[in-house]
Amino acid sequence: MKVTVVGGGPAGLYLALLLKRQDPAREITVLEQNPAGATYGWGVVFSDRALTFLAATDPESYRRLERRLQTWDDQAIVHRGRAVRIDGLGFSGIARLELLRILQERCRELGVVLRFDTRLTDPAALRDCDLLVGADGVNSVVRETWRDRFEPAVEVLSNRYVWYGTAQPFDCLTLTFREHRDGVFVAHHYRYDEAGSTFIVECDAETFAAAGLGSASEEESRRYCEDVFREELGGHALLGNRSQWLGFRVGSTRRWSWENVVLIGDALRTVHFSIGSGTRMALEDAITLAAAFAATDDVATALQGFERARRPAVEKFLGVAARSFTWYAAMRDKLALAPVPFAYDYMMRSGTLSRERLRARFPRFSAALDAHGLT
Repeated sequence: MKVTVVGGGPAGLYLALLLKRQDPAREITVLEQNPAGATYGWGVVFSDRALTFLAATDPESYRRLERRLQTWDDQAIVHRGRAVRIDGLGFSGIARLELLRILQERCRELGVVLRFDTRLTDPAALRDCDLLVGADGVNSVVRETWRDRFEPAVEVLSNRYVWYGTAQPFDCLTLTFREHRDGVFVAHHYRYDEAGSTFIVECDAETFAAAGLGSASEEESRRYCEDVFREELGGHALLGNRSQWLGFRVGSTRRWSWENVVLIGDALRTVHFSIGSGTRMALEDAITLAAAFAATDDVATALQGFERARRPAVEKFLGVAARSFTWYAAMRDKLALAPVPFAYDYMMRSGTLSRERLRARFPRFSAALDAHGLT
């Protein structure tokens, strides 16, 4: 079986190593437009649940990842300068570049061919393989080449965000909400190694316009955000890496595959960063697709099995993500709440957490809610 994977991000690499691990006779090639040591973004975060399925699927790559993980048990919601701790969650962070390096290393050991600096202009020329996988992200060339077959749809959200790094290490996954002269901001920040953190700044459309950020240069935007969050940064600079203000693109596709072509990860659909599960969802796509080919080498049967097994969970999760980004779009209206009620409103935003489950899973946070008469 000959497999070509377009896109050398976490989803493409993990799928390649799983397929090769199942059957070493498979010829698997990964094509990536960027150099091996290049990446966009800083760190990625996983829940404990995500790490569980990685450990079960390929123990060797997980063992290497585990040594590099930064772990913490709480999340902090900071409002009006007060940090409200949410216990019982469990997260781990890792540098995106380190995650890619480990997966690349594992692929090479198993015999996967990795071709970097390979910009694809005509995916149709690759159709002579048995399976062509589009794992090439939100701007997928594979998806757009056969746009009429996959029928993608996209909605651009009104909130704007920009992705930075910083040398300020934070003790846990933290959301810092800030009322500012120009409007309302929130920073999503967490450490990914001992001396580095991801720092995403988000604001609503009204704030973006009032602050003049649409006409600001990359340097001007960076300095502006440093001023807004100077207390949290503790004198550290924000670090840019093609850091431009964006409106999040909520993407989906009506069809997941066509003939011998299939999409996974952000090429298939996007997951809003406010629920921190984009990389996890992409890796779960890879795991489910590999499992389908463990059952059969018949491509049509395997692709049908992949979608049948994966689509219900994806659609449910996208509903959760939609309720989350809708909450952020209206965050300005929530800031009249005191810190603990504000954190409670945030925790209940997805509609999936009952009060009973909240009380059982987050005992210390529940005690704080009791003091406010909220449970």
